[in-house]
Parts: sequence; structure tokens; C-alpha cells
Amino acid sequence: MTALRPCVRVPTTAGERTRKLLAEQGLLDDTYQIDRAGANLHIPIREDQTMPEEFEVVHREVPRRVTADRPADLLGYAPSYERLGDIVIIDEDDAAGAQEITGAIVASDLDASTVLNRASPIEGEYRVRDWEILYGDSTETTHREYGCSFTLDIAQVYFSPRLATERHRVVEQVESDEHVVDMFAGVGPFAVPVAARGAAVTAIDLNPAAIEYLRLNTDQNDVADRVSAIEGDAREVADDRLDRADRVIMNLPHTAEAFLERAVVLAADRCTLHYYDIQSEEAPFEPGLEAIRTAAGDGYAITDVERQVVRSYSPKEQNVCLDVRLERAE
Repeated sequence: MTALRPCVRVPTTAGERTRKLLAEQGLLDDTYQIDRAGANLHIPIREDQTMPEEFEVVHREVPRRVTADRPADLLGYAPSYERLGDIVIIDEDDAAGAQEITGAIVASDLDASTVLNRASPIEGEYRVRDWEILYGDSTETTHREYGCSFTLDIAQVYFSPRLATERHRVVEQVESDEHVVDMFAGVGPFAVPVAARGAAVTAIDLNPAAIEYLRLNTDQNDVADRVSAIEGDAREVADDRLDRADRVIMNLPHTAEAFLERAVVLAADRCTLHYYDIQSEEAPFEPGLEAIRTAAGDGYAITDVERQVVRSYSPKEQNVCLDVRLERAE
């Protein structure tokens, strides 16, 4: 059911900021849904209210809000999207389809301050991508995962909420007396919960923005005293800044092999490597295990191996993790 209602018309990029401002001033009429038309949003407001001159007020047929609406309820099909804090991420090549999905997300009961569409692959040494902002005006958010919070700007750093279960699997293995080296730490999705278990962590990342957010996240999760954040290439960090590691996390698929020799140098007499790789589904573990054997050489024996499929990466490739136990050879 729709009704002709007064609405504030704003560009989509200013939608969430305007909605919050109207709500704070008691002007928002949340019994009707926000409506989208092209690059503009129409935000229903209460009648007979004096509006600030900065707002453009128009009258428009808008639908009455129905509680417990999901995007699928409004679209008639289930769109693909993922949540990152109060950001909703879609991956839609068709512009009209992206607009339709965004409209449903905004009109639904999802708590979405921003809707982003993937606009490029992950690229560059910082592993970031371009984003198209379909709704809202900020790519920064705070994401919560297994009791920890991570503030980040998805346009400046790499972060995948899809890997939460895998991260938790690794974190659960850590003992409080360990020293852990996270060679590609990002904003801290491994480092912070590992430190929360009582371990000491050396967290390294090449991206200065990631290190900045990592330090913020260690503060807001009360683990800053157990995390040493280092900006740089893990192969080039001076030895005197690193203690021997009981555990090394190597979550940089496609590229981690180039860091294996350095990981072995960092290993204590007994050390577990968590080595992430992307390989053919026909032999997803063998190339990584062979690379680890080569890097370990005669200095370490491989005493235990656990194989974990993390997720499907492409129709013929898998993202996998090898948990490998190294012991120094006598």
C-alpha cells in the first residue's frame, strides 16, 4: 500500500546522513519506507512540520513500512549480499539490478548505513579493490566477530567477513603462553583474538592504513599490551625486532610461498605454520606441502599436518589451509 507523502529528496550518497539528521530532529516518518528513484532517495517526513531550508521537500507516492521485511521479501527473490558491520556489500554487474537490490536493502529491516557494489578485483600490494557507493557516504565501519570488534575502511584495507569461521578455528588452537607471528596481519582479525587469549603477538603488514587500524583495534579490544604492530614487508623486518615464534600465521594466498623461508627462520624449536594457499581442486594441498618441505630443508622435520578446505575460490580452485607442525632437527 502506498500513499502520497511529503519527502526530503537527497542524493543517495547523502541518504544515511540525512536520515539520521531528520530522526534526531523528530522529523522522520518511519511508518513509510524510503523510496529510491535513480540517483536520489525520497525520505518520508512528518506532515505539518517546519523544515530547514537546506532540505528539498517533494510529495511522492511511497510504500507503507511493513515490519520484518527482508530484501528477499521486497524483491521476490533472494539477492546475494554480505554484511560488514553496518555496510552491506553486493556484487552486481547489471546497473539496474544493483539499483533494485540497493532499494530493497535500504527499505528492508537490515541495519545498513552504506551499500557498496564491488567495482574491481582485489588488486595491488595492499590487496584492496574499488567500490561503487550505491547508498550512504562512508566506507568505514566497525565489524564484530566472536567477541572482538574491528574498525576498518574497506576502501583502504583488505578484510573478508566470510573468513570468520576459519579465523576462529585457528584462534581456538592458541595457548596463552605462545608467541605468535602474523606475517600479513591486516587490521588484526587474527592478531586481536589471539592476543585476547593471552598470547603475545607480532603483527606485520605492508599497508600503513592497515597498521593504523590494527593499532586502533588493539586499543579498543584492550590487547595493545600484547600486540607489537610493525609496518613493513615480513621478509625485511629486522631480526632484533622479532622473537622466535611458536606459531606463524601466513594468510596471503597466491603469495605466501615467497615468505616460507622467512617463516622457517622465525620458527622456534617447535612451531606450527598456518599456511594459506589457493590451488586446483584436483590437488589443493600437495603444492603447498612440497613448498613447506623445501623451505624447512634439513633444519626442521614435519611431524604433523592438518588439511583444511576454507572455501571454494573459483569453479576449479580451492582456498585451503595447511596446519603444519615443525620440529627442529637434532
